[in-house]
Amino acid sequence: MITRREFGRLALASLASSRALSAVGIDSRVAGVRIGVQSYSFRAMARPAGAADSVDGIVAAMVECGLGDVELFAPDVEPRRTREELRAWRLEPSLDHFRDVKRRFDKAGITIYAYNYSPNTTFTDDEIDRGFDMARALGAEIITSSTTLVVAKRMAPFAEKHKMIVALHGHSAVDQPGEFASPESFAEGMKLSKYFRVNLDIGHFTAANFDAMQYLRQHHDQITNLHLKDRKHNQGDNVPWGTGDTPIRDVLQLLKRERWPIRAYIEYEHKGAGTPVDEVKKCYAFVKEALA
Repeated sequence: MITRREFGRLALASLASSRALSAVGIDSRVAGVRIGVQSYSFRAMARPAGAADSVDGIVAAMVECGLGDVELFAPDVEPRRTREELRAWRLEPSLDHFRDVKRRFDKAGITIYAYNYSPNTTFTDDEIDRGFDMARALGAEIITSSTTLVVAKRMAPFAEKHKMIVALHGHSAVDQPGEFASPESFAEGMKLSKYFRVNLDIGHFTAANFDAMQYLRQHHDQITNLHLKDRKHNQGDNVPWGTGDTPIRDVLQLLKRERWPIRAYIEYEHKGAGTPVDEVKKCYAFVKEALA
């Protein structure tokens, strides 16, 4: 957990850096590969009391890490309210909150590429529809979604309506019907809409005993972005990068060689010794070394 004092230090550093970077943006490409971060990586950071969202802390952390590309986790921009209160908040008529979030990232020179919005079976159609409006207001190019086949069927007509790509995020739950985990489940999902793609988490894919390198070679034109993490085979744990079975280095080298327009996002999910900022920096250093 980052303390409020540490949060304040990061915020001040972010303000100074963002003034210099906002005109040109933070370029976190490495050897031509677009590297960014899933904002879920900073989930352990304290949200200041009374803050409507976690955006300022995430922006500060990203500036500190030197990362200019984000997949924005929906709970990071939502207030902490009950399920019913949150539903009402999502359906409020104004999208100014999301435009303000975009402005704060823009000011720091950070691109919001994707909005990670993950409806479940309790979401109404209005809430699903609203997610696309939110993504547009954020300036996101796509939506990524950790969802199920049942809910994806409900999302499909809204993707068609808004003409926006939805990248289905997989986990490793191959034993749960309707979960996106296997190559076959992704194929079923993409049949639902011409706007559906894959957000491939190479850690989860490896833990489910599938070959991320093979899937990338065969389906690179259907993949929008990757989540980078290290896990062991056979539903193994998240572990520090380089100690598991996920071919992170090989995947990054493949992106470098083939020059596919697939973004690679750090998702810090293992138990690290430092703060989220410390650990994301370590992951970014791993990426740089792998692409050297």
